[in-house]
Amino acid sequence: MLQETIGIMFDSRMYRGIPAGRTGQESLANYEQAAACYGLTPCFLRLEDIDLDRKTCVAYVKKEGRYVRERIPLPSVIHNRSLQLRRTEQRQITRLLLQGIQVYNVRNRYRKDHVHDMLRQDPFLKDHLPHAVKATPESLTYMMEHYQDLVIKPCSGSIGHGIMRLFQQEGNWKLTCETRASRKGWATFKLSRGQLPSATLRRIFRHAYLIEERIPLIRYEGRPVDLRVSVQRGVDGVWSVTGMFAKAAPAHTFVTNIAQGGKVMTVAGALGLAEPSTELFQLQARITMVALRIAHTLASNLPHLADLGLDLGVTQNGGIYFIECNGRDQRYGFRKAGMQEHWQMTYNKPMAYGRLLVNHNSSIPRQPQTYDRGLY
Repeated sequence: MLQETIGIMFDSRMYRGIPAGRTGQESLANYEQAAACYGLTPCFLRLEDIDLDRKTCVAYVKKEGRYVRERIPLPSVIHNRSLQLRRTEQRQITRLLLQGIQVYNVRNRYRKDHVHDMLRQDPFLKDHLPHAVKATPESLTYMMEHYQDLVIKPCSGSIGHGIMRLFQQEGNWKLTCETRASRKGWATFKLSRGQLPSATLRRIFRHAYLIEERIPLIRYEGRPVDLRVSVQRGVDGVWSVTGMFAKAAPAHTFVTNIAQGGKVMTVAGALGLAEPSTELFQLQARITMVALRIAHTLASNLPHLADLGLDLGVTQNGGIYFIECNGRDQRYGFRKAGMQEHWQMTYNKPMAYGRLLVNHNSSIPRQPQTYDRGLY
């Protein structure tokens, strides 16, 4: 059982919903179907339920159509879908790795400034990165002098919370941000003397924020659009693009996150194409090359990486830009876009990679360098 069982690690909130089938956007059925394709049986566990001394864990397993909680031998391979943000949790993960338990996607949340710094080291990606700096009084002044449209976002934020747009319009600086005072949750304010409110300044300077030039994205019905690109390692250990879909911002804001009300659609739909075309195939091929380069660069710096959701922007003249990296891609955007097969495949690939790790239990295989540098 040990060699053929794969662990799926959830956080406590997700884990508690398993018996009732209330696991948010995670599809247990997709995990089961994907694992079965590779001769694996998934069990669902939490970090706190692992007894490393006895090499056992308490996990949910499916028996006779329902999930039951029982103690089983600790799987030799675990796919991490939880957020371990505390140091104690990170130390527990390190202990697992030192004991030979292969955990992939060890950490799945990374600071935005650190990700930018890693990608900036790759000369081939420089043309695909918006200019971004850590927020300081000096950098804010510099960015406002050199750009008329900026995005200010927390380095550790998620699903669009805390993000702000600072832009110049008709000679005045304006700020778009979340606010409880607005029925829609977002509002735009004209800035007095072109200065951010003192409370906002204290927040972005006291905490880690990134100031970034805002890329002029393609638009759908007048609303900015970006792309979610799923990049994963499969049964051969090689990075590949599983699929991509488009997200259009709601009319009342500039943020495309689905959790903020972003509209999900196919890339063809966002481009206004009724059917696939040579133009679409060429664009998707270029997006794929950039996404793979990003995945290779990050994987060379971040250990045990296997599953990424990249947000990429496309401009009207065809420029492709990195926006954000998601280490725990929620995947359900494919289902919302009507891309059922791609949605299921985003579960299939991680299970295929898990099969590879089970077969090579001594060490995590090194990623082959398959891309052509001349393409970038």
